[in-house]
Amino acid sequence: MKKVIVVGVGAQGSTIAKRLDEEAGVSEVICADYDKKAAENVASQLKKAKAVQLNARNVDEIVAAAEGCYLIVNGLAPDFNMNVMDAALKVGACYQDLASGPVSDLDFVSAVKRCLNRSSEFEAKGLTALINTGSAPGMANVLTRHGVEKVDSCDRIDIFVYDEIWSKKFIPFWWSPETAFADMAAEPIVYKDGEFKRVPPFNNPQMTEFKGVGEKRMTDHEHEEPVTMGLLADKFLKGVKEVNFRYGGPGLELAESLYKMGLLSDEKLNVKGQEIVPMDIISRLTPPAPKYADEIKAVLDEGMVSEDGVFLVRVTGKKDGRETRVDLYCYAPGLTEAFAKAGITHESYFTGQAAFLFTKMFVNDVLTTKGCFPPECLEDKEREYYLSEAAKLDILVDEIIETRLY
Repeated sequence: MKKVIVVGVGAQGSTIAKRLDEEAGVSEVICADYDKKAAENVASQLKKAKAVQLNARNVDEIVAAAEGCYLIVNGLAPDFNMNVMDAALKVGACYQDLASGPVSDLDFVSAVKRCLNRSSEFEAKGLTALINTGSAPGMANVLTRHGVEKVDSCDRIDIFVYDEIWSKKFIPFWWSPETAFADMAAEPIVYKDGEFKRVPPFNNPQMTEFKGVGEKRMTDHEHEEPVTMGLLADKFLKGVKEVNFRYGGPGLELAESLYKMGLLSDEKLNVKGQEIVPMDIISRLTPPAPKYADEIKAVLDEGMVSEDGVFLVRVTGKKDGRETRVDLYCYAPGLTEAFAKAGITHESYFTGQAAFLFTKMFVNDVLTTKGCFPPECLEDKEREYYLSEAAKLDILVDEIIETRLY
């Protein structure tokens, strides 16, 4: 029986905690958060849980709360990754997080590298640290490796996320608007020919054809996958030459317009004698994502405009000397179905459940490799287990392989 602590019980952390409560091999779930009320609220809904208030800026507080734990799940922003990793090493616990960046004091590539560079510390203690475990990054990485194993050599990896969950009530993003706007205003990273290249925000807009939903406008978007996959290209991804992460949807179109107007800037602007930061105004005025069941129900009662979405991993390479493309379409419940199933949003359902499946691998002793690594490094049997368990949660994948005859 294993004791697990979830540090940060927001939308994703709370989903992980609730799923852990159902696992037979888990003896206790510690719900830890700076917000005591949030921790108590989640713990009160569970059978095996207790709530703990802690400040994750203090490593000793994390260590004290995590004593005796087999696994620390880090559900916090990436700025806290080093502290939670330090605590895991001190306690002798395995470690899991959902993202490597962005962080406030490092560029994106360096933020990923500093996590991976701790691999020897975890390996020396016989521990596993699995980073970037959600839907994207996370499940996207598992699907990428699955696709790469279908070809002999890999030329290109493209990850596409299109989000058109749009309600009559104005909710532009189903996660933190501040985080969403900051991500979209950032300069994306593209991996090409052995180098990481920074490109302008909303770079390379193109119409892309997707099965079932038609053509959609997609642009480059800052994300972990091009970084980890570029760093691991030769060892795990058959020498891939190019990796892109691309995003699209009404939220992106809104953000792009605001960006072009200068409204996503962090630089102070003098307006009628008052200094303001445009991004602060936009973040303040943008409605937050509904968090509680009654808020989500109110949105659904008002009505939905659309519930379209695409989650596609595309691997392009050669098989038996012929051009081959592997498309992996992932399907998960939309807002209406996710609320009916679990009383949460589609974003919490997909990302939270996808993250939990990695946690499930820890508590059921599926993971055997020691050290620190992202999901594209998982072994064949580990990836097979992950995808089979995902299907049980109605997270399904269609695989389409196209090969040029001559």
